Amino acid sequence: MAHTLFSNLIDWSKHQYSHLPWREKRTLYKTLVSEIMLQQTTVGTVLNHFERFLGEYPTIEALADTTEEQVCISWKGLGYYRRARNLRNLAIQIVDKYDGKIPTKLDDLMSLKGIGPYTANAIVAIGADKKALAVDANLERVLSRFYGVDIEKGPKLQKKLWHDFEHKKILAEMDGLSARALNEAFMDLGRIVCQARKATCMICPLNSTCKAKQSGDPLAFPREGVKKESEDLFIKLLRVVVVDKKKILVYQKGAREWLSGQWEVPTFILETNDETLKQYPHLKIKKDFEKFPMIKTGITKYNIQNYILETSLEEFEKMTKKIDIEYEFKTNDAKLNVSTATLKVIKAITKK
Repeated sequence: MAHTLFSNLIDWSKHQYSHLPWREKRTLYKTLVSEIMLQQTTVGTVLNHFERFLGEYPTIEALADTTEEQVCISWKGLGYYRRARNLRNLAIQIVDKYDGKIPTKLDDLMSLKGIGPYTANAIVAIGADKKALAVDANLERVLSRFYGVDIEKGPKLQKKLWHDFEHKKILAEMDGLSARALNEAFMDLGRIVCQARKATCMICPLNSTCKAKQSGDPLAFPREGVKKESEDLFIKLLRVVVVDKKKILVYQKGAREWLSGQWEVPTFILETNDETLKQYPHLKIKKDFEKFPMIKTGITKYNIQNYILETSLEEFEKMTKKIDIEYEFKTNDAKLNVSTATLKVIKAITKK
């Protein structure tokens, strides 16, 4: 029975979603790139960047041979730039250690710095079409509901699913089916039908034996953890724009800072309710910054108000004479890896 249901699920998935570019003319390299891109990013966003990125880096050797700054420029629009640096570092490791051939054994993949259990299983199952289970948020939810696994979502549930899969307590009926197709079908089901806050059970190919549907409350699976109350954190930043002969004053973010490797206009903390924050230097100014142009952004758990000050280099140096940061004038073009916030600041200034 389950074998037939899984087969029907695969047919449903192929009919609906086989057009995704990383599912066409498959290679292990395409799978690696798409899996890193899809982390913390929607399918729609990745669709807008995937083929362009592969056009710039058609092989793993080309990716390994680029610079960190260039790969971050190519990553623009996808956010979370640490993933771009991680992908490049993976390419370098695979070229050095495996002569450019992406391994398809879990142990070999897990030996690479930057690959965790999910990505390793995804490369094996989706890239190589070998038996493995790529437990992302969608698979975690779909399998928890289908099998009625009453465990809090997160690492414990993921380990339970992997353990039960290895010991054939779940998905034992997948023999004879494509591991790639089944994993992707589960992902599609979780993304479209069996969502976190909405389960459209009537159109689900697995509804006839789904334990969560039979319970009458499918949204109860997987169990939600106890949410910790968190304080709303805010930052008021001063973004300083200094222009000289069409060049803009910027500095490069350090390795342990947000947006590492990217360039930003000089940025300072004016106010924050997080006393531990050390991402930017603090600055006291005599002017009423609340009257400056302002744009809103956000990063991690912070809501940010960015106040914009246009000034001369001389005035800027007077303001910041006690702050030891190296600033330099750069041409703001496609070759400069400028942060999204800085781009928004420059855009706001040019609109005035």
